[in-house]
Amino acid sequence: MSPMVRLPLTTELALLGFLSREPMYGYEIHQRMSDPQGLGQVWQVKQSQLYALLGKLEGEGYLASELQLQEARPPRKMFHLTEAGKKVFQEWLHSPVEHSREVRLDFLVKLYFLREEGAEAVSQLIDRQRLVSQDWLSHQGEPPQTGQQLPAYEWYVRQFRAQQIQAILAWLEQVQQAVGKTGPG
Repeated sequence: MSPMVRLPLTTELALLGFLSREPMYGYEIHQRMSDPQGLGQVWQVKQSQLYALLGKLEGEGYLASELQLQEARPPRKMFHLTEAGKKVFQEWLHSPVEHSREVRLDFLVKLYFLREEGAEAVSQLIDRQRLVSQDWLSHQGEPPQTGQQLPAYEWYVRQFRAQQIQAILAWLEQVQQAVGKTGPG
């Protein structure tokens, strides 16, 4: 992929996720995105921001819309995914996150949508994420070059990152066990 190609951000990908289920109006997407039992636990998106993102995604060819007339009300836009939108969403959905800081938002959003594909799909993503996370951890413990003393601040940062990644790995294990016992919920 060309370095100039800009992939959608997590919020934009979540919009694609909602539209992967069925075509919707912007207001419907906002209601589902704000659900306190769903993604509303992870973040809040203002309605004006959502409409701006929908317009941006449409301009980039990931969405298409059609105006639907209403009696005594302004027309509404019904959004649906294009083939490009479906492809980008599916590729993102099944890929582990690349940085530990992305687990809190990106990975949780992936889990939200991936549950619909079933326990096996969730389990496979967790396995891929575990491998990536173990790689992160292996890079945290590298000692300083021979003959150099590790500066205190660098040690603090390494320890913080290592413990954060260990916590992510422990959490992934718990989620994997929960998926195996009850299926994704």
